Amino acid sequence: MRLAKSKEEYEAFRQFLQDACGILLGDNKHYLVDSRLKGLCDQFAISSLGELVLRMRSPGGGGLREAVVDAMTTNETLWFRDNHPYQILKDTLFKEIEELAGFSRPLNLWSAACSTGQEPYSLAMCAEEAKAERKARLNGGVRIVATDISSSALNAATKGVYESLALSRGMSEDRLQRHFTRINNHQWQVKRSIADCVEFRSLNLMDNFARLGRKFDIVFCRNVLIYFSPELKLDILRRMHSVIVTGGYLVLGASESLSHLSDKYEMIHCRPGIVYRAR
Repeated sequence: MRLAKSKEEYEAFRQFLQDACGILLGDNKHYLVDSRLKGLCDQFAISSLGELVLRMRSPGGGGLREAVVDAMTTNETLWFRDNHPYQILKDTLFKEIEELAGFSRPLNLWSAACSTGQEPYSLAMCAEEAKAERKARLNGGVRIVATDISSSALNAATKGVYESLALSRGMSEDRLQRHFTRINNHQWQVKRSIADCVEFRSLNLMDNFARLGRKFDIVFCRNVLIYFSPELKLDILRRMHSVIVTGGYLVLGASESLSHLSDKYEMIHCRPGIVYRAR
C-alpha cells in the first residue's frame, strides 16, 4: 500500500525532508519512501504521508521527526569503497600532508556522512598500513572525526562490530586478520588500535562546521552530495573549504564532481582518481 495518498502529500513530505537534512527526493521515489517508512508508520499507527507530516509538525513530534530522518538517510556502505581513493591516501596524501605540517602534530581527517563506520575505519587502517609500510612517518598519529546525521548509524559505528556479510563487502582476508578480532563465527570487532583513532559525532551537513572545533588536513565526503540540490552542494563545499587547511585535500565520490569552485580547490589527477587540493 502506497503511503502517499495524493501528489500533495508526497510534495509535503519531500519539502520536509529537504528542510530537515537537505536530501532532494525525486518525483518518482514513492517506492523508496514506502520501503523505508512502512514499518515506522505501522509502529506509530500512521496510515499516510499526510498524517505523518502532520504528526511530525505537531508539539512533541521531535522523536518521530528524528526517526523519519534516520530511516531516510541510512545508506549501505562498503569497506575501501572504489579502492583507489584509499590507495592515493596511503601512497601519497599522508606523506604530502605530514611534510606540509612539519611532522610535528597529528593529522586531522574528517569522514563526512560516515554511515555505519566503514569509511572512517578504512581511513584508520590506511594510516596504520602506511606507517608499517614506511610510506609515511605519522609519528603524531591521525585523528579522524566521523560524522553522520543518523543516530542509529552512529551507534552501530561506535560499537565497531560487523557481521561477516558486511565484511565481505570490500574487506580483504588479509586486512580482516590484521585489523579485526573475531567475536564468534559471524561477528568481528575492529581492533582497539583502529577504533582509538576515530571519534564519532552527530552532524547535519546543513549545520555550521565550526562546531567540529578544528581544521582538517584531509576530508572524505563521498557519495552523499549527489542527494542534494546544486545550490546546497555548492554551499557545503564552500563551508568545507573553510575547515580544510591550505594545501589540504578533499576527496569526493567516483560519480561526484566539483565545479564553479576553482577559486577554492585545485583539481589533482592521480590516474586513477581525482582529489581536490584546497587553495
